Amino acid sequence: MNTSEMNDQQVAGLAAAICATAEAMGQEMNPGTAAMMAEDLCAYPVPIVKTALKACRFEVKGKLAMADILQRVQSSDGRPGKDEAWSIALLAGDEIETVVMTAEIQQAMTAASPILRLGDKVGARMAFMGAYERLVSAARAEAVPIAWCVSLGFDPARRVAAIESAVRMQLITYEAGNQYLSDLRIAPITADGQAIAGLITGSTVAPSPRLREKLAEVRQIVTLAKARQERERAKKAQADRVDTYLRKRKAREAIAVVRQKEAI
Repeated sequence: MNTSEMNDQQVAGLAAAICATAEAMGQEMNPGTAAMMAEDLCAYPVPIVKTALKACRFEVKGKLAMADILQRVQSSDGRPGKDEAWSIALLAGDEIETVVMTAEIQQAMTAASPILRLGDKVGARMAFMGAYERLVSAARAEAVPIAWCVSLGFDPARRVAAIESAVRMQLITYEAGNQYLSDLRIAPITADGQAIAGLITGSTVAPSPRLREKLAEVRQIVTLAKARQERERAKKAQADRVDTYLRKRKAREAIAVVRQKEAI
């Protein structure tokens, strides 16, 4: 069973939220239909489903459908799009580079590698994307959470840089990153590699001027990514406030109509 599966109370609450969403979109929904939809969605985390319902209220024109909800639930799982996945897969083909990829990217690249070795990059790309989309669709249909893995390259310093970046971006856990770095220490690494590892382990080895420049670039990328996330959170917060305001205004209008009828 998926660890995020809802309990009975959460399913009932979700069914009510589906009914309310349909009503907000100008549609009357049978409670039994809403309950059935909620049961189909019970394998996904409650906050993600509620976020998807909110997106439906703002984005969907017409009646609420299960496909609308599922599309938004599944697209929030963090899996890269097929074009980004292909670029990650190509980078992993360089034996020097250390790359962090999903299980679906790794499996799809296995299908495309024989074609790529023949020199047909276009054919390999088509094979990869076809396999990747099938694998992602199957994983999403089973509500399988995203899983990132590390493909180690030969360059020790690049290994450490890639692992440190993956930890910062929360693709792998701090503990997993530390374990990879501990394994790397079995073989000697450069002073620059030790300096990068120090970002996680706390050791103090002075990096070279060239590495300092590279680290500054990495920090800038991370800073920009965090700023983008903050902007997205601010937009969601604003959308929440607008949604709350609209619901309250609708309630006030409904009360006013009732009072007018009572006065007549």
